[in-house]
Amino acid sequence: MTDFIVFGEDWGAHPSSTMHLISHLPGKNRVVWVNSIGLRRPRLSLADVRRALRKLAAVFRPRPPRATVPPPGPVVQPLVLPMAQSRAGRALNRALLAHSVGGAAQAAGFIRPVLWISLPSAVDAVGALGEAAVVYYAGDDFGALAGVDHAPCLAMEAELAAQADLILAASPAIAARFPAEKTHVLPHGVDFALFSSPAPRPADLPAGKVAGYYGTLASWLDYDLIAATARLLPDWRFVFIGPEGADVAPADLALLRAQPNVTLLGPRPHAALPGYAQHWTAGLIPFRDTAQIRASNPLKLREYLAAGRPVVATPFPALAPYAPHVAVATTAKGIARALAGSVADTRGAARRASVAGESWNARAARAAALIRGLVG
Repeated sequence: MTDFIVFGEDWGAHPSSTMHLISHLPGKNRVVWVNSIGLRRPRLSLADVRRALRKLAAVFRPRPPRATVPPPGPVVQPLVLPMAQSRAGRALNRALLAHSVGGAAQAAGFIRPVLWISLPSAVDAVGALGEAAVVYYAGDDFGALAGVDHAPCLAMEAELAAQADLILAASPAIAARFPAEKTHVLPHGVDFALFSSPAPRPADLPAGKVAGYYGTLASWLDYDLIAATARLLPDWRFVFIGPEGADVAPADLALLRAQPNVTLLGPRPHAALPGYAQHWTAGLIPFRDTAQIRASNPLKLREYLAAGRPVVATPFPALAPYAPHVAVATTAKGIARALAGSVADTRGAARRASVAGESWNARAARAAALIRGLVG
C-alpha cells in the first residue's frame, strides 16, 4: 500500500488523465486529493470572479464533490495565492499548503507519502509535506496550453522537474524537455470496457449521417475548417458535445451556430459519451496545428477507437501509432471525402483491437512499478 497526496484538477470536473491514473493504481492505496491551485492569475472577468467565489466557498463550506465517480479519499480545496511569484507570496503558499494539505494527510494517518503533482503551480508543496518521493506527471505542454500564464508556469515547471524524483510525460514531445535519466513516456489510456461495451443511442443524437465531437469548445479547434466542411455536406449533421472554453472566440462559436446542420449539445456526463461515440457515423478531431496540439495526447482519440466507429482527424503526432485506423485530412474537401467514405466502413473490430491493450489499468500499473522503484 502507498499513500499519495495528489495535486490535480478539481475532482468532479470532466475526468482527467490524472484522475484516471490515480483511480486505477493497483493495490490498496490511500489518497488525499488536492483540487487545482490554478495556472494563471485571476482577471477582472465574470468567469474568474465566479470561479474564485466557488473556490472560497469550497474552502470555508466544504461539501462532497459532485461526481459520478467518488473521490479516492479526502478532497482538499486549498486556500492559496494563485500563481504567486514573490518570495513572500510563495512562502505564504507553502505554509498554507502545509497546514491544509498536511493536516488532511495527518488525519488520514499518512507517513512519508508520495507527492504526485500534475500542475506546476503546486511546486511550493515540495518539501513541506514530509514526502518520501516526488512524482511530476506532465500531461500537457504548459508552454503552449491555452488559458495558462505561460512564462511563470514554465518557470515553476522547471523548478518542479529539478526536484522531482520521477517524471511521467504524456507524449515524447513533452518528455524531451526533461532529464532523460528520470523521465518516462506514459501515454494516455482508455476506459476500454466503458467505451467498447454496447450503449443505447442517446435520444438527442440526430438521425441520419452524423459527424461528432466531444470535448471543450476551445481555441485549439479549427472552426473555419469545421464550418467549411459542414457547408460541403449539407445532408450531414455535425454534433459538438462539451462546454465552451474560456479562451474560445465568440466569433468562432457564432460561425458554428450559423451553420444550419451544426448542433451544439453542451456538456454531457463522461459515462454518457460512449452512447454518442458508438452511434454517430464518424468521430471528428478537427484540431489546429499548434505547439499545444503537437505535444498533446488526447483522451478522445483512444475512446473514439474503442467505440469502434470511424475516426476523421487533422494531423498531429499522437495519431501515428493508429494511422491504419484514422482518416487524416487537412482541408475541408479532404475531411468531407473521408466522412463520405466512412458511411460504408465495417472495420470497427480492428479499431477496438488497436486500443484493447491500452487500458488505464495498464497505464497505472506501469506508473506504480516506476514509483515502487523509488520507495520500495
